[in-house]
Amino acid sequence: MSKVVFLSPEVSAYALMAQGLARQRFGDKASIVGASTQLEAPDPQAVAALSERGIDADALTTQHSGEVDLADADLVVSLGPTTEAPTVPGATRQLHWKLPALPREADASMQRTAFAALCEQLQMRIAILEQLLDLPEGPVSSEFHGSIRVADLPASVRFYAWLLNVWPKEWTHRYAIFIRPDLGLNFVLLVSDGKTLHHDTLYHLGVGVDSRQAVIDAYHRASDFGARIEKPPRTTWKGTPLHELWLSDPDGTLIEIYARLTDSELAEKPADEQPTFLVPGTEPKE
Repeated sequence: MSKVVFLSPEVSAYALMAQGLARQRFGDKASIVGASTQLEAPDPQAVAALSERGIDADALTTQHSGEVDLADADLVVSLGPTTEAPTVPGATRQLHWKLPALPREADASMQRTAFAALCEQLQMRIAILEQLLDLPEGPVSSEFHGSIRVADLPASVRFYAWLLNVWPKEWTHRYAIFIRPDLGLNFVLLVSDGKTLHHDTLYHLGVGVDSRQAVIDAYHRASDFGARIEKPPRTTWKGTPLHELWLSDPDGTLIEIYARLTDSELAEKPADEQPTFLVPGTEPKE
């Protein structure tokens, strides 16, 4: 079981809300701890916002950060209105979520609205985190191209984190940004905002791998991961010869995992140029 610590350096309300929402979301799939450098009585607006979502704040305990063994955590998520992440000594893995500042001096109505909005943002971030905690190893990619809107941001983040073999560098309730410096990649998933997603203009996205065997390995990994396989691994000879595997993401966008042929492989081209299936048993039935 993963241990996740939500750490609020100054305002404990962030840690309280994140802890409650994460426990509701994860259940017994993860151990969730809320911690802060400054303990204070639970903020009434935070308690009310959690209560509206069926969470009893009295069942939550925010610990002082000095009493929490951060080195024992699988992940430390720092929370607060600042852009810079605080230094967390001993953390195995750390994320920082920049959140809206809480309007302490505003009237009660504005505070309720602000805390409700904060809850919505945290719920989406935590939903994405849930999809990433048990992420299996994905294919080793060497090329990628594309940028898309998505209908289900958490599900799409999980799929592309697997496909790219990396967590997003940053995510909010509206978008997730994947960075792969080795590919020169900055790839953004953006919520659809109610727009109808069309697949007739965007044909597909692609991930290049190093060899025929890498395409075959990606097929087995995709099967284990539960990805939808549109076409099993095969070598196609017409046009640009490729070893290729076709998947689809949660919205139905086609994904091609491909490798270019070596000179010796090109010499194997059959006279009829029909596809060569690379995994026994995946050929079309007669």
